[in-house]
Amino acid sequence: MCAVVNVSTGSVPVCVIVPAVHLSSVAVAKVAADSPPNTRPQLSLRGRTAFRHVFRTGRRHRVEGITVIHGPGSPGQPRVGIVAGRRVGNAVTRNRVKRRIRAAISQIPLRDGTSYIVIASTAVRTVEFEQLVDWLYTGTGIARNRNEEER
Repeated sequence: MCAVVNVSTGSVPVCVIVPAVHLSSVAVAKVAADSPPNTRPQLSLRGRTAFRHVFRTGRRHRVEGITVIHGPGSPGQPRVGIVAGRRVGNAVTRNRVKRRIRAAISQIPLRDGTSYIVIASTAVRTVEFEQLVDWLYTGTGIARNRNEEER
């Protein structure tokens, strides 16, 4: 919805976004409560030396369309690096693949003090999301709790 507002320097039409519905704190809290719980966010693995350290010291697990390398990292929350090379597709496709992997890995309870690198292949572009989550569970070596899946 747009409203015309007079500006002190002159009469200039300005488009102002007006909310269609008043959002109360009760409504916002209800929406937040109805949203599925998300696990804690993972920190990004950044820097050439951090990637090199995990590549050299980590263990590799090839699962279908991804390769997961995990190894000791800095104490605290787990760190995750995602690699999608040009073979996966153009920049838009690679970014979409990385977002899908980030969303899938957020559902996995990663180990503290561990760094992970996920290398995507072209298969990640078309695989079902649940299958991608299964690949990541297998690649990280974390046992899947079937009780959580039924919720």
